[in-house]
Amino acid sequence: MSATRYLLILPLMAVAAYVALVGLIYLSQRALLYPGAGATPVPEHPSWGETVHIKTPDGEMLQGLYSQGDSDKPCVLLFFGNGDRLDNYAFLAQALTTRRIGLLAISYRGYPGSTGSPSEQGLLTDGIAAFDWLSAHGGSEIIVLGRSLGTGVAVNTAAKRPAAGVILVSPYLSVLSVAQTHYPFLPVEVLLKDPFRSDLNIGKVGQPKLFLHGRLDDSIPLSSGQALYRMAPEPKRMLIYDGAGHNDILNDRMVGDVIRFVEALQGNRP
Repeated sequence: MSATRYLLILPLMAVAAYVALVGLIYLSQRALLYPGAGATPVPEHPSWGETVHIKTPDGEMLQGLYSQGDSDKPCVLLFFGNGDRLDNYAFLAQALTTRRIGLLAISYRGYPGSTGSPSEQGLLTDGIAAFDWLSAHGGSEIIVLGRSLGTGVAVNTAAKRPAAGVILVSPYLSVLSVAQTHYPFLPVEVLLKDPFRSDLNIGKVGQPKLFLHGRLDDSIPLSSGQALYRMAPEPKRMLIYDGAGHNDILNDRMVGDVIRFVEALQGNRP
């Protein structure tokens, strides 16, 4: 092959490789976005709470863990991150239990113990179903807590249901904006199936809000959480943890801030 012909073919090969990469990412994006989904066995004896099952309006069955608090105390409804599991939150359940505060955490559709396959619309439906189940069974005020991917579920749930308060740990403006940050060389806006546009919903969340973010977060940049915070209506507060990243934000300081927020909300009730 002559050098001239090779130089002509090389750009075509680069274009073909790029198109193949785009196609691969498009087809595998939900596996990338929901790494915790799958048939991983659920512990027979969970590390906290009792196992509950919640049916969604579209026929899926969600597994959850529920630790009931006192009737005069609020209950926290937890939506975890995309690679998380129910049994990872014993530390939070135990801390809340010492204050007689309840906790319900759900395993999204397609995640261990639950039926179906994950998608944005599916997870948002799961969030509403969990709130409605807890409202019917708990009888106390509900404070929605979302972490990472779960903040999008929390924002949507609080926009559509009468939560008493909202806690967002490592929130994002949208999954779309985060993906654009991590993959600037891809046409993410065209490719992404599940954009989780919290920026379009946060204006409807008038409840008291606590934003928590690690300054060193390299998964969801602090700038994304700050942008969502600026868009949020009052009342709101943001705490930035200088030494924390994305995963090590789940520490005693965070738990203490969560408990103080929950108890302050209750203390402000007439």
